[in-house]
Amino acid sequence: MKATRQLHELGQSLWLDNITRTLLDDGSLARYIAEDSVTGLTSNPSIFDAAIGGGAAYDAAIHAKSLAGLSGEKLFIELALEDLRRAADLLAPVFERTAGVDGWVSMEISPLLAADSAASIAAARQIHAQADRDNLLVKIPGTPEGIAAIEEVIFLGIPINVTLLFSRDHYLAAAEAYMRGIERRINAELDPRVGSVASLFISRWDVASNPHLPGELHNKLGIAVGQQTYRAYRDLLASPRWQRLAAAGAQPQRLLWASTGTKDPSASDTLYVSALAAPNTVDTLPEKTLLAFADHGQLHGMMAVDGGDADAVLASIGKAGVDVEALAATLQDEGAQAFVKSWQQLLGRIADKASALDDKAQGSVSP
Repeated sequence: MKATRQLHELGQSLWLDNITRTLLDDGSLARYIAEDSVTGLTSNPSIFDAAIGGGAAYDAAIHAKSLAGLSGEKLFIELALEDLRRAADLLAPVFERTAGVDGWVSMEISPLLAADSAASIAAARQIHAQADRDNLLVKIPGTPEGIAAIEEVIFLGIPINVTLLFSRDHYLAAAEAYMRGIERRINAELDPRVGSVASLFISRWDVASNPHLPGELHNKLGIAVGQQTYRAYRDLLASPRWQRLAAAGAQPQRLLWASTGTKDPSASDTLYVSALAAPNTVDTLPEKTLLAFADHGQLHGMMAVDGGDADAVLASIGKAGVDVEALAATLQDEGAQAFVKSWQQLLGRIADKASALDDKAQGSVSP
């Protein structure tokens, strides 16, 4: 049995952290669903920037939308949603079979709105309506401003992927916002079933901390934070507060492992996938990591519900001079800034392509 199938049987969902029009057109995504137990998909501005800049697959659509008067964010959102609707349709059987627990795709709101709760709420409503797919999660960053938006958007019944979480405290803030939104729905006699995941980023911890740690602590921090957060997740699901919501018909906001591609070339290319094997969670994998785990990945048991050796590892890392709490805040800020940079680069790339394609088309009809 493939290692990806073993993870699926263990109760963990594997989502592809990539989307391109080529993946859809050549059948690769359909094959990953059929052969590698992929049951969902995530996207972000960096992924779309690479996809659009990597060839001519989007040129015809960009040119057509530009001729129709679309530009900037409006052009990109419709371009991205064309891909995500197709991916959502491929995953619709999973969504239906699991009663909405699995089978999701994700679409980011503009990172430029990260500090504006009201604008984030409006953008989430617009993307949700425009996508016209029940199995599309709108991605909102779990920054302090984003947390307020998340509660309101959940109350509105819009499925949410809370992104850019880096610590247990970040996760708990997102989970609190989710539960408050669900509680408000119950009080308003609305359906409490609103899909959501909380995305904890893993590998960026080690990229940031490895240069400041002795070799024996390299690539330990991300996993320890994951273990600590998994313990908090399991404790929350066992809490009387959550049990009351579950009894009313709510479904859990699942913990999702993000940034699980190995960045250290001296480490195993499946390091984080093996370490983060846990039921009732999601692991979203870059395509390269998915293929590596399907080929030679190994499971070494499930994550410990009590956090395993996380506390001891975090204590050792603190003694070595890394302020984990401060680093969490830095990583979230840097992540938000990186998404803004990718977003601006993406919109610039689309504008340049639209202009070049228009010039080419005009040149082809010149006398």
